[in-house]
Amino acid sequence: MTASAYFYCFLGVLKRELQRFVQQRTRFVSALVRPLLWLAVFAAGFRTTLDGLAIPPHHGAISYEVYIVPGLVGIIVLFNSMQSSLSMVYDREMGSMRILLTSPLPRSWLLISRLFSSALVSLLQVYAFLLIARLFAVTPPAWGYLAAFPAIVCSAILLGALGLLLASIIDQLENFAGVMNFVVFPLFFLSSALYPLSQMREASEWVYWLCAANPFTYAVEFVRHSLWLGFSPSAFWVTTTVAVILTTAAVIGFDPSRKMLAGRPGAH
Repeated sequence: MTASAYFYCFLGVLKRELQRFVQQRTRFVSALVRPLLWLAVFAAGFRTTLDGLAIPPHHGAISYEVYIVPGLVGIIVLFNSMQSSLSMVYDREMGSMRILLTSPLPRSWLLISRLFSSALVSLLQVYAFLLIARLFAVTPPAWGYLAAFPAIVCSAILLGALGLLLASIIDQLENFAGVMNFVVFPLFFLSSALYPLSQMREASEWVYWLCAANPFTYAVEFVRHSLWLGFSPSAFWVTTTVAVILTTAAVIGFDPSRKMLAGRPGAH
């Protein structure tokens, strides 16, 4: 297969994701309403400053709104990644996945194209939110928006691969929707999205260690530092490494033909 065939395959998958996103306008609105409510309501109840956070150029106190915006970026990416994985389960049950399986390209490339397409859709939602966040005095440097681009994409691939891995394990659509609640909220709340790890440690040692072991924490920190033109080596390496591991596991474990054959008479 030529490189152009792989490229056109990616464009086809991306076009399908964008069309689905455009048709589901409520998905875009809900993706913005959720973090904006957190920013406008939740942050209003914590009118305080946070000292000693290593977020360039803020080496001293910063507002709580400035701190939680990267965490809210993470929740946008997290929900979009899980919704994309939910659609994978739907496509598998409806048989749409068979069309992709007829492609002569490797299944791994199809899934990776799906992950990157979902990540690019997340970018549209994230940057729309970041622009609205400027109304709440969250104004990172202009170059910070560009610097955060690879961090957001890498985080989206990590979370998308996690959702894809779950989709490869769970057989039915109803089961996946239930599991999402046991994945999304623990990932979000047991992280540094809303509170610094130092405050978590002061409150509870075991909660701190759960947050420190959560890959979502490092994805949020990766975005947080990049948005303010900083760099966290630990956040970068953990996010990229876990993204590669989860993507590899999802590609190996995802077998839509086996799932479809399992539901046929005489398949067992």
